[in-house]
Amino acid sequence: MKFALVILETKKSKEHIQLNRPHHRALLEEWMGKMASARKLIGGDAFETEKIQPITVRLNAEGVKEVLPGPFSVGAETLGGYILIEAQSVEEAIEIAKTWPTEETIEIRPIWVP
Repeated sequence: MKFALVILETKKSKEHIQLNRPHHRALLEEWMGKMASARKLIGGDAFETEKIQPITVRLNAEGVKEVLPGPFSVGAETLGGYILIEAQSVEEAIEIAKTWPTEETIEIRPIWVP
């Protein structure tokens, strides 16, 4: 089964990135190397979270699409990216997510298969 590990940046992880970006990146690269060696890593990407603000397009109450500056949801955690993994079960995906090496929150989403 394929799963997306959705990365949610927290206040603590953003601080860590800003204080020591090379160390943060090294931790993630090491984790990805381990997952690739274990044949669990499929792919993924980080979102630009510092220079360009996200834009949301949604239907308003009148059914007209609006373009709004900012994320779809405002909160303490913001979308930072995603990792695609291969796991035999939800339980294995949870165990993989628990090994994430930095302070981000990880949301596990199964990939839909028609």
